[in-house]
Amino acid sequence: MSSKPVALILGSGPRVGAAVAKQFANIGYSVAIVSRKAPEGKVAEGYLSVKADLSHPSSIPAVFDAVKAEFQSPPSVVVYNAAALTPPAGDDLFSIPAESLAANLNTNTVSVYAAAQEAVKGWKTLARDAKKVFIYTGNKQNTGIGPILLTVTLGIGKSASAYLIGAADTQYSKLGHRFYYADERNADGSQKGMQLDGDAHADFFARLVNGEGEVPWHATFVKGQGYVKF
Repeated sequence: MSSKPVALILGSGPRVGAAVAKQFANIGYSVAIVSRKAPEGKVAEGYLSVKADLSHPSSIPAVFDAVKAEFQSPPSVVVYNAAALTPPAGDDLFSIPAESLAANLNTNTVSVYAAAQEAVKGWKTLARDAKKVFIYTGNKQNTGIGPILLTVTLGIGKSASAYLIGAADTQYSKLGHRFYYADERNADGSQKGMQLDGDAHADFFARLVNGEGEVPWHATFVKGQGYVKF
């Protein structure tokens, strides 16, 4: 087994994904990052980089196998940060091809299920006192229907994944395994939209893993404040 715990970030974009990877490396984790365009192998930051298309849930087991082969340990922390959407033509909701919705759902939800499945499988082999946490980067779309159709396929996926994360946390928290739907908000509770703060996510995710405070699965948070119930 690796002498350091392992964090796996699925969807390692330049904002949230990059900040989260840096944060976990700084607090002593071996880090693996995954994206569709990632180079294979070790990168300059010392992370393991794995290339995978998360619109194909069948790619998930191989990602976990690669991480375990590199670090001789499954990840104890899994962050799912990938997302996909297909905008409609104007205000015609049903102009979105069903195949596009299915592909988006694969990225936004089905691969989340596959990753959680692999995470739990790996956690069974870790020490009892190891931190076992799965974090999904959510948003406010699971709480209501917004007026903008542009992100409708993303909202469908976020809503489905919120239910999945809630069900998983309800079932597995009694074993010490935590699942969080992490949703950054403005101080007034409104949606951050495209103004997400990567460093705020990284700080909050580290707090979640460290078990700071009583935080439910629907983990709404505000930069500089941590968990805030809305």
